[in-house]
Amino acid sequence: MSDEQKPRRREQILQALAVMLEEDSGKRITTAALARQVGVSEAALYRHFPSKARMFEGLIDFIEESIFARITRILEDIPDAASRCGTILALLLGFAEKNPGLARVLGGDVLTGETARLRQRVHQLFERLETQLKQILREAELREGLRTSISASAAANLLIAQAEGRISQYVRSDFKRLPTEYWEDQWALLSSQLLRAAVQPA
Repeated sequence: MSDEQKPRRREQILQALAVMLEEDSGKRITTAALARQVGVSEAALYRHFPSKARMFEGLIDFIEESIFARITRILEDIPDAASRCGTILALLLGFAEKNPGLARVLGGDVLTGETARLRQRVHQLFERLETQLKQILREAELREGLRTSISASAAANLLIAQAEGRISQYVRSDFKRLPTEYWEDQWALLSSQLLRAAVQPA
């Protein structure tokens, strides 16, 4: 196989894995079944990925790259803290909704029984998102004269917990309960309580 074809085959394998995670919700995915889905032998799978854990890592890499590349653009394009937070959360929920198989990776249920390193990677992804929200909220005081109603750490944790909960509901409902359902109204309520004018020292 040429060097050009290798990345394409790797992408095909990851896409097939994402499709199986969506279609075979609740089932443990074997490399034999994945090889059948891709139309190659198990040996061919292992030429591209030395283990199933590496395939899941490939999916997590894709999720991280997709989400954080867009967050960089959000920070460039949107000046105010509340809109930045709302857009980041909507991005996360929309990404999960459009990619049900990857929502299962974010939800973590599909990683049960896999190597602990994979669950740690997903944990770190959400920690990174929470840190990003916390930084935005902390900067609001300097940039806009606004302060969070509770500590920035507690507020960022509340926001990320909302998103995680909606993704979990989506996975648990077999993708019937959309993560973006009611989100506009819920965000309006959350954002109305999120920031207030910082009290200036006398």
